[in-house]
Amino acid sequence: MSLAERLAAARARVGGPDAGSDVGPVVLGAHAGDFAPEPAGADAGPDDTPIAPYVGRRRAVVAPDGAPVDPGAHAPVEFVKRPAEEMPRRTLGGQLGDQQEERLEELKSSVHSELLKQLGPRLYDADMTQQELDKQVRAVLADVMSAQDRPLSTGDRIRVTQEITDDILGYGPIEPYLRDPDVSEVMVNGHHDIWLERHGRLVRAEAHFADEAHLRRTIDKIVSRIGRRVDESSPMVDARLPDGSRVNAVVPPLAVDGSALTIRKFAADPLTIEDLLRFGSVTPQSREFLEAAVRGRLNVIVSGSTGAGKTTTLNVLSSFIPDDERIVTIEDAAELQLKQDHVVRLEARPANIEGKGAVTIRDLVKNSLRMRPDRIIVGEVRDASALDMLQAMNTGHDGSICTLHSNGPRDTLARMETMVLMAGMDLPVRAIREQVASAVDLIVHQTRFKDGTRRITHITEVERMEGDVITLQDVFLFDTSAGFDGDGRVLGSIRPTGLRPKVLEKMADANVTVDPLIFVTDRL
Repeated sequence: MSLAERLAAARARVGGPDAGSDVGPVVLGAHAGDFAPEPAGADAGPDDTPIAPYVGRRRAVVAPDGAPVDPGAHAPVEFVKRPAEEMPRRTLGGQLGDQQEERLEELKSSVHSELLKQLGPRLYDADMTQQELDKQVRAVLADVMSAQDRPLSTGDRIRVTQEITDDILGYGPIEPYLRDPDVSEVMVNGHHDIWLERHGRLVRAEAHFADEAHLRRTIDKIVSRIGRRVDESSPMVDARLPDGSRVNAVVPPLAVDGSALTIRKFAADPLTIEDLLRFGSVTPQSREFLEAAVRGRLNVIVSGSTGAGKTTTLNVLSSFIPDDERIVTIEDAAELQLKQDHVVRLEARPANIEGKGAVTIRDLVKNSLRMRPDRIIVGEVRDASALDMLQAMNTGHDGSICTLHSNGPRDTLARMETMVLMAGMDLPVRAIREQVASAVDLIVHQTRFKDGTRRITHITEVERMEGDVITLQDVFLFDTSAGFDGDGRVLGSIRPTGLRPKVLEKMADANVTVDPLIFVTDRL
């Protein structure tokens, strides 16, 4: 039954002087169900849902008994809406959105191809600066976009221009996140799945690569700039971005669900000790002791788990090194950002396609001893280079600093022993431990908590051998008794244990002294 027929039936049932007119009377206190057609009637349609009465121009307002009433005194009519699941769904907007997205992708592809044709080899001209390349790309892109016969809104034009520029000059859909200072890590799990670490939390990104080939082109662009490669014969690579951000890529067949790309960003302006104080990673007392330890030429190992902030802490500790010393840094991928004037940076090199030409961290540590270093800083000790690092610390190169993966200060020493054994030397364990106890003065252990914060939890002195065991003494220790707040953030801080370290004598030989009150336990 049509709406007009149902309205006519309703008017006929209530009667009134306007029953046959276009606009019927409104009945005081009537419910919408009163106007529904009879379920058993011959004219009843499949939808017997009660409908609201017609409330257009009213010619009469009557009571249920037919008596006229004051129009301003009647109660409102009750409306009954059809259930949402019975309402027809509109799909036109979604279809139009998909079609618009497909049209923009086609436009991007055609503009991108035309741009590559026009620019050609100029994109890879080594003599052209980044600013000149950026200017040329944007000029050609504007010409290509204006030559397109497809109408575009201003918003779509800006979007297409930015995305193509990111593809040509940057790293495609992840480029905006690399520019975002709040994002600390970008993780790509196949071309369709991008995750970010923002403020210590993992969140999914609203972006994706067009396909696997698009992702592989981006990975190749990153690794080729530092002379490395990644393919089926060498499916894993460590690299870095020009700003020092650390890059790891794994491609099929090792990566089953598509290429995996992980970028750990480094801030353009590296963190300072004041930043660590503001974040609560250190306290004024522990800061004073760490600065004195570096200036006093103690050998320091910064330990912690993956992502705990070891390299950041190493960078901060290295800022305490005096400007009149020669520093040699050794890394897998150069990412340290030292501010001193006299710094020599060395970077390891992987093997070529024939499996030759590799230069390891161990090779660089050996070579650095011939470079007259005052300090040797190793980005990460992870293999037999531990033996050469211990030898350097024990042969007059005091003040050396390195990082190492471990779960705690005691585990740091155990891992150091294991890596020394990897050198293939048939050394007794006691001899290795004596070397470690003699070489290492301080262990600074860092932890990444569940809330995403990174804190120094141990500043531990390595004392001496007692029997077959190396004695450790915690100078500062993280106080976990404070617990967590309502948002799950850790409330504790690193506090002195009350023990005075024996390395103060070695620091005094280097004319560095500290206030003994910083080791008092009741002082905040």
